Amino acid sequence: MLLPVRVVSKLGLATPCPRSASPTYSLTTPRDAARSSAVSRTFRSASDSNAVWHKFLPPDLDLIVSTSLPQPQPPVGPSLTSKKDVFLRLCSAPLLIDDGHKSFALDKWSGKKCYMIGTRDLSIVWRDIPCYWRRSSPHVSRFPEVVELLRVCWLEVHAKMEMRLLSANTYYAAYLIFKFVYGSYGFKNQALEVSIFSGSGCERRNIIWIMTGSEGGTNSLGQRRWVEGDRSGEFFVDDPPAGEVQINLMEVKGGNWKSGLVIQGIELCPTQMTSRERSRQCIGRRR
Repeated sequence: MLLPVRVVSKLGLATPCPRSASPTYSLTTPRDAARSSAVSRTFRSASDSNAVWHKFLPPDLDLIVSTSLPQPQPPVGPSLTSKKDVFLRLCSAPLLIDDGHKSFALDKWSGKKCYMIGTRDLSIVWRDIPCYWRRSSPHVSRFPEVVELLRVCWLEVHAKMEMRLLSANTYYAAYLIFKFVYGSYGFKNQALEVSIFSGSGCERRNIIWIMTGSEGGTNSLGQRRWVEGDRSGEFFVDDPPAGEVQINLMEVKGGNWKSGLVIQGIELCPTQMTSRERSRQCIGRRR
């Protein structure tokens, strides 16, 4: 991490560099800049500058915002007077884009892009058959609608996204965002098989569990909040990004009937991976 140049006074005390040194902060992470602002007023003045926080915003932010839906508190505009305010707003309040089919946010530690693919952009087997799935809006969600599983014995969900939309040179993790309603059943000790195909041609496979314990959900009232499932898998975005990432979740071997699962979407977030995880993730190449 590059730190601002320090000047040693006659008393032997190190003092921070003036505001003009703010470009050096732009080579650190948002977390480093936030910590530096607590050192002194001089550091705060430099680390809070627009020159610093502009570097943490994606270069295509204006294009992304242009596809967003109108909202009471937009991430850019007269109400936000600094680049830091824009950054923090995008970390805490995801932006609905692509006619409300996706949401966009920033990771507060790294500044990398985060997306959630809503159910309108998911491919769900039998979703359009009313006796199996239904579109639902009463659930509190960032999207206009979610989907609720009524009754199926074959659960299959697919998602895809162009790699160019994600942050380059970054490892991402995929998560299923869901909850259960009262009376859910069929998910006790049932594993979902996950496969991820990335633009680099790697195929990664994993097993996740979205429910354990007694039938009927985590409690008699069901779950009122959305749950982030186990990490479905990871993939790497090259520099420059190319191709698309495909995420497939399936439970097709058990054959038991299932009900009560509500899906909000699949979230793609930057992740920290160990060297061991990296070495074992790519288990094959697409032919």
